[in-house]
Amino acid sequence: MRYSRAFVQRCIESTLLRVGWVVTALWLTLTATALAQDETPEEKGLRIALEASARNEGFGDFTAGLTMVLKDRHGRESVRQMRFKVLEVQDDGDKSLFVFDQPRDVQGTALLTHAHINAPDDQWLYLPALQRVKRISASRRSGSFMGSEFSYEDMSAGEVKEYTHEYLRDEPCGDRMCTVTVQVPLDEKSGYSRKIVWLDKEELRTWKMELYDRRNSHLKTLTFADYQQYLEKYWRASEQTMVNHLTGASTVLQWTDFQFGTGLADSEFTQTALRRTR
Repeated sequence: MRYSRAFVQRCIESTLLRVGWVVTALWLTLTATALAQDETPEEKGLRIALEASARNEGFGDFTAGLTMVLKDRHGRESVRQMRFKVLEVQDDGDKSLFVFDQPRDVQGTALLTHAHINAPDDQWLYLPALQRVKRISASRRSGSFMGSEFSYEDMSAGEVKEYTHEYLRDEPCGDRMCTVTVQVPLDEKSGYSRKIVWLDKEELRTWKMELYDRRNSHLKTLTFADYQQYLEKYWRASEQTMVNHLTGASTVLQWTDFQFGTGLADSEFTQTALRRTR
């Protein structure tokens, strides 16, 4: 069978085009690999933190129920029930609100947080018995949140730009492979000198965090368990456990009933709104 010269020319051009795409794809892959290999630990740590943060953007708002279980070093427990809601803020940190429902002696107590990207977070605590909104100063953010092993600082979602980041290593964590990074707070009034964080390589979910005090001693360990995915995108842990290695006490946060896109308004996250919490 004989083919026309024009047909043969088109076949050659098509083949060259396909080869060109293959070469281009191979070049891009090799370039990306080379760039990754040329990254410093600081650059890689920052890249991982930014990617993990980006995967959690765009949710708008959500609400959840929360059970807080406090256990002292002797195993004695006390239980508190709370509600939680978050409003995503464009070009700044999110706004969040915890409201206690049980037991009666803390009912109506509420913590409001306005996180910021390039500035210290703002936090206010409403005490219904005093009918007073109390600002949490930067020097007090390392203090215990309502007698738990979580500090006020822990109850605020840290923004990427509030820390320096450094990649340490990859290692197994449970039945998965994790990337280990270290975060150093830029805020001199932070209660921590550094945080070592384990994120799985597949979804960049946090599974463990070691928290070191200002004397660089291993103060607490926070672990995450039973992740669930919402809206086919957003991962949330159903349980968080904070263990204080100094006191032997622990606090477990059990999360339930996540609801996304509930139409929360900015007016619900103000000091005035704190006084109306029920």
